[in-house]
Amino acid sequence: MGITDILNRTYVSWMDAAGPESDIVISTRVRLARNLNQLPFPHLTDEATGKQLMQKIRAALPENEEGIFRGLELVSLSQLSPLDRTILVEKHLISPEHAESNSPYRGVAVNYDGSVAIMVNEEDHLRIQCLLSGLQVNQAYKYAQTVDDKLEESLDYAFDSRRGYLTACPTNVGTGMRTSVMLHLPATAMTNQINSLIQNVTQFGLTVRGMYGEGTEATGRFYQVSNQVTLGQTEEDIINNLWTVVIQIVEQERYLRNGLLKEMKFQLEDRILRSYGLLTNARMITSNEALGLLSDVRMGMDLGIITWVNRQVLNELIVAIKPAHLQKAAGKEMDPVERDLKRAEIIKEKLTGKKQ
Repeated sequence: MGITDILNRTYVSWMDAAGPESDIVISTRVRLARNLNQLPFPHLTDEATGKQLMQKIRAALPENEEGIFRGLELVSLSQLSPLDRTILVEKHLISPEHAESNSPYRGVAVNYDGSVAIMVNEEDHLRIQCLLSGLQVNQAYKYAQTVDDKLEESLDYAFDSRRGYLTACPTNVGTGMRTSVMLHLPATAMTNQINSLIQNVTQFGLTVRGMYGEGTEATGRFYQVSNQVTLGQTEEDIINNLWTVVIQIVEQERYLRNGLLKEMKFQLEDRILRSYGLLTNARMITSNEALGLLSDVRMGMDLGIITWVNRQVLNELIVAIKPAHLQKAAGKEMDPVERDLKRAEIIKEKLTGKKQ
């Protein structure tokens, strides 16, 4: 069980919707940036240094261990096709920037269920990521720290006693930790309170981005909230701050959803059931339209309007309708029209359980 298995299935563990607050919090991610001492940062790395670094990290990864280390194996990006690298992006396991590279000295290691992923020679030598379902900030940090400690047994990290972990980008110096949660906020969006939310969270050193992080737009009313500051705060400070703010956002979203249900019950039911009808009957559908309609269905499920669909199916669909996953499922390259046809087919199968 390795990266091939991850590439060939739509499911990874963050999609199981088993975590706390999973009606609103889709997933939690903790990412640690680390660099090796006395080696240039990746953007200054030549062929010899890149090869040396890959060898060091491959040797540091534990072999034949269970738990979160199970199946963890370093693969060079040059061993993966562009389509497979994009599939890892769509599953939120590597960054879009990392996927663009075909270098043999850039790599990725993913464990058996996708809860741990390590990017090698991205912006930093190591980007250790733990991704879990729902709001699990402490657990995700604990797992990331476990992987970090294991690697540090044989790797010499670049660390300054005053500044903390040294990183390629100054904004990551300190803890080197970025923590983010992906939220589904349809009621906040429908009541035009997203902009005030974004302004409010920045006062707490947090930022709001799109589904795929920095530089991406929010689609389907899915948003990522993450910390901006890594210097001058402990890991515990970052975790507690993020958790406190996210809990407030979750409570506000639930309050707004209940308000909508109370004040415009029939209009809301009509909208949600129409969205389900479109998703299960459309012959063709674009990615953005599908995400908007899936957002309605998900809110309908959380409010008890739709009772025959579960959250895991909806979480899997968020990824399964992306271009690379559609082409992987079809076993061929597809133009936009073919993808829209295949997308509609897969949505119908997932929502109705019937093979098209």
